[in-house]
Amino acid sequence: MAKPKKTPRPKAQTPKGFRDYFGPEVTHRTQMLRKIAAVYDRYGFDALESSGVETVEALGKFLPDVDRPNEGVFAWQEDADADKPGDWLALRYDLTAPLARVYAQHQNDLPKPYRRYAMGPVWRNEKPGPGRFRQFYQCDADTVGASSVAADAEICAMLADCLEEVGIDRGDYVVRVNNRKVLNGVMEVAGLAGDDKEAERGIVLRAIDKLDRLGTDGVRALLGEGRKDESGDFTKGAGLDNTQADVVMGFMQAKRDSGAQTVARLRELVADSKIGTEGVDELETIADLLGAGGYGADRIEIDPSVVRGLGYYTGPVYEAELTFEIKDDKGRPRNFGSVAGGGRYDDLVKRFTGQEVPATGVSIGVDRLLAALDAKGRLDKTAHGPVVVTVMDKDRMADYQKMVADLRSAGIRAEVYLGNPKNFGNQLKYADRRGSPVAVIAGGDEFDKGVVQIKDLILGAKIAENATLEEWQARENQYEVARDDLVTEVAKIINGTS
Repeated sequence: MAKPKKTPRPKAQTPKGFRDYFGPEVTHRTQMLRKIAAVYDRYGFDALESSGVETVEALGKFLPDVDRPNEGVFAWQEDADADKPGDWLALRYDLTAPLARVYAQHQNDLPKPYRRYAMGPVWRNEKPGPGRFRQFYQCDADTVGASSVAADAEICAMLADCLEEVGIDRGDYVVRVNNRKVLNGVMEVAGLAGDDKEAERGIVLRAIDKLDRLGTDGVRALLGEGRKDESGDFTKGAGLDNTQADVVMGFMQAKRDSGAQTVARLRELVADSKIGTEGVDELETIADLLGAGGYGADRIEIDPSVVRGLGYYTGPVYEAELTFEIKDDKGRPRNFGSVAGGGRYDDLVKRFTGQEVPATGVSIGVDRLLAALDAKGRLDKTAHGPVVVTVMDKDRMADYQKMVADLRSAGIRAEVYLGNPKNFGNQLKYADRRGSPVAVIAGGDEFDKGVVQIKDLILGAKIAENATLEEWQARENQYEVARDDLVTEVAKIINGTS
């Protein structure tokens, strides 16, 4: 008789493109989100927590027209009813599409304009890579229902304040502002307006987006006949003649020493375009409003080279870039780059209501900001574990619990060792592994005398790391204190005043 096959054990591994986050990582993110939320709240934005699952119809702009619409999102179909197929649902791709749905659904109950912020994970069914995961956090703030570019200026100011609040020094970042309408005007002046030029406009947009990587010569080639890369692969260009290409390149190189000079140059380039002139006027207004609020070019600047998202946004667009250098995996210096972006998107709510609703907002990449602070050495990597009250006598467990209760009442993290107390050495190893600052030791003799032993693990670690044998023997990192002084003595060690 054949032996029954054993059920294979599941593999203990995260799915591809996902990862687990442990204590300090979660703590750092939580602290950062709290600081950003405080700035958003200070600006008068209300918190919103929407569902992590939306209908595919609500997220439709991200999806291809295929039988199973799950490219780019994680999607599934609910069970069919008797008379109709089940709905397609998906994990949210970002926090903006859910906002559009929320506003359209609850618009009669919401103030207008509606100012909200949202924080949480989003999911993208994309190919993962180094530092690129399928689940990550976004931190958004948006104003829906305000057509004035004063709303865009406010978002830019708030973004600058957020960066400084979380620890990015002034001078280590810049918020750069552009406008889709100016680019539309450039396209018009270059003879690329109209539905019949849509393909060429797409190539031009993609070419402009590659300026950092390809340089002006590479972009110029893509505006013309095309470009052959180092491997010999050829990318077809937009087919612009020299005059047309000059207009586009002039737009990309329009940045001057001051915002006023940049605006003046842009105004020259789009002088023959109504939509382009309107965009320049908006940039000028934003610069004036920010200047009145004390946000100068050292924090926020007009920069026509900002092109990411111009295919999506309908007006002003902004991007926060960190300007300091870091070392890549091969030790080469490079700028850290973008950590936040946003802009005006007046068409998104229209999908639900049929009416254009003005909206503008920003999304901060929390994980990238944390990586930036780490690169600058501004994340506290010190383990802040709990005080561990060791167990010498299992029959005195109530006394040990009273100790941790006293510590907790004073705002000190504390726990009783709940493993097997038989091997006391293992209890101290546990405290070390937890990053505990202090171990509290009390057995029968200590209870009889009304004292406890305090083991200063912070000092002990320093002694072990730096001291000679003589210094080790001379310095005391374990001492006796009265039981009534337990909380005071532990607080001194944690606060560095002992």
